[in-house]
Amino acid sequence: MAVLVTGASGFLGSHMLARLAGSGTLALGLGRDEGRCAALEAAGHRIIRHDLAQPLDDAPDPRLGRVERIIHCAALSSPFGRLTDFVVANVTATRNLVDFAKRQGVSRFVHISSPSVCFAFRDQLGLAEDAALPEPVNHYARTKREAERIVLGSPLIHPVVLRPRGIYGAGDRALLPRLVKAAKSRPLPLFRDGRAAIDLTHVDDVVDAVMAALAAPARAEGQIFNVSGGEVLPVRRIADEACARAGIDARWRPMPLMPAMLAAGVMEAIAIRLPGRPEPPVTRYGLGLFAYAQSLDLSRAKRNLGWTPKVSFQEGLDRTFAGGSVG
Repeated sequence: MAVLVTGASGFLGSHMLARLAGSGTLALGLGRDEGRCAALEAAGHRIIRHDLAQPLDDAPDPRLGRVERIIHCAALSSPFGRLTDFVVANVTATRNLVDFAKRQGVSRFVHISSPSVCFAFRDQLGLAEDAALPEPVNHYARTKREAERIVLGSPLIHPVVLRPRGIYGAGDRALLPRLVKAAKSRPLPLFRDGRAAIDLTHVDDVVDAVMAALAAPARAEGQIFNVSGGEVLPVRRIADEACARAGIDARWRPMPLMPAMLAAGVMEAIAIRLPGRPEPPVTRYGLGLFAYAQSLDLSRAKRNLGWTPKVSFQEGLDRTFAGGSVG
């Protein structure tokens, strides 16, 4: 019997496969990216290429027998795009995987969600999992919220939902690389006198949380758990230190927030009408991350999963930039 990891060709999924292999756990990765899947196979991992927009066969790899546990990392994660694309990748795919999990009779289904489902354009410090959810800020938040409902509405798969904040680390091609790229091209916006702050999460801490969720007792089932590094850091410090590691000096420009939000809204409205719907240079969600203080309450994960973060931001930067691949 095996553990199935979706999104195996992505950032978190590939780290999950490596951890499972290191622990001697029989694992099967599911991914779509041909090049990365081939690299994972060359590294000795068992990989199947499948788009979860289509139902999954009951025997994805006959060599492994029944799938006993599932870690669902696959998702379309972006602040902008077509609603139909997010629905297919985040809702339809999750529903197909849950149907497969029911047929397999899995003993644990760990679903990777996102704190984006509770993001709002205001300061939110110490946010607990049972806080009232605001209107979704974008299609990603909307469809991840629906995916949570699908998973938690299926008690037969013994679900546990994790909401890791801002995952970064070696191999990340989104969070810190996007930040460094923006800092190279233009000054970064300084809103509200630099009061924005956030708690990021090193990928190794997320992997630890997933492993804890796989092994957690039955009382953890049907629950949502926040996951972060536990350090609420000024966004300006995060950007300055990441850029310094990449060999550049971050520049900052004080700006009023509301006019910037209005301009970003106009850019989004234009981009959604263009062929291919390219992501605009600035989105309202992106500006919100530079404007507000956001942090998660981790007490539920500590209490019910026995998990606490171990990687400080400084140590996380050391691990991330060790290969010199960011920026």
